[in-house]
Amino acid sequence: MANLKEVKERINSVVSTQQITKAMKMVAAAKLRRAQDKITQMRPYSQKLTGILNNVTASSEGETDVIYAQKREVTRVLLVPVTSDKGLCGAFNSNVLKATKALLAEYATLDVHIMPLGKKAYDAFRRGPHTVIDTFYTVFSDVSFENVNRAASFAMESFVNENFDKVIIVYNQFKNVATQEVMAEQFLPMEQLASEDTKAVETDYILEPSREYIIEELVPAALKIQFFKTVLESNASEHGARMTAMDKATENAGELLKDLRLMYNRSRQAAITNEILEIVAGANALESK
Repeated sequence: MANLKEVKERINSVVSTQQITKAMKMVAAAKLRRAQDKITQMRPYSQKLTGILNNVTASSEGETDVIYAQKREVTRVLLVPVTSDKGLCGAFNSNVLKATKALLAEYATLDVHIMPLGKKAYDAFRRGPHTVIDTFYTVFSDVSFENVNRAASFAMESFVNENFDKVIIVYNQFKNVATQEVMAEQFLPMEQLASEDTKAVETDYILEPSREYIIEELVPAALKIQFFKTVLESNASEHGARMTAMDKATENAGELLKDLRLMYNRSRQAAITNEILEIVAGANALESK
């Protein structure tokens, strides 16, 4: 049987761990509600803006010369993996890193740069062979449009200046508390912007001052909104993943406590039985004399 003192120490250790995981679950749940509210409010605006842009573009005669949609031979690629700053959120970060490494293998013959968003992505790639743009990896210290907009503007300006021929964002899309889907979306060159409102009907618009001016203003705005929406999706996914992981860790700690307490009781009973046997044996020895 295990030593009673050792088992008692393990029980106390597991109880302390369980208290920590419970607290982390509650904190993650509170943060998730706020993050979920943000992404829920952002999605309708993003979908409506995207739908308007797609309708305006589709209603024109011929193709519009949009600088962000220019396709050229791909020799330089920018990958934007979006992770969290902290761990203890299950496979949330490892799934993004795995998908990013798969893209690195796919573009092994090209000049690939990495612009990590989140400390976990930065730590994973900063010592690698690829050039890492370390300007924006602390974006989750302040998840605001102004802060995220700087990263989006850098990617867009780099594409326009032909520093990169393709920009791909790798992130977790928020489905629900227990489900996050890893996505690798082409940010630039843009095609028809993705919109969940697939049933949108083409509408005739009166465009002032001109159609070209409207598109020049709408396209960058829509791209930045898409980029911000991606960061909000990842932020909500992180808290959902952490809440689920901490809930599972708390359950596992409870199961381990049951086993340890059973072991402790058995060891204690065995010790008591041995003491009784020793007392009886001593008494019998005295009687025999």
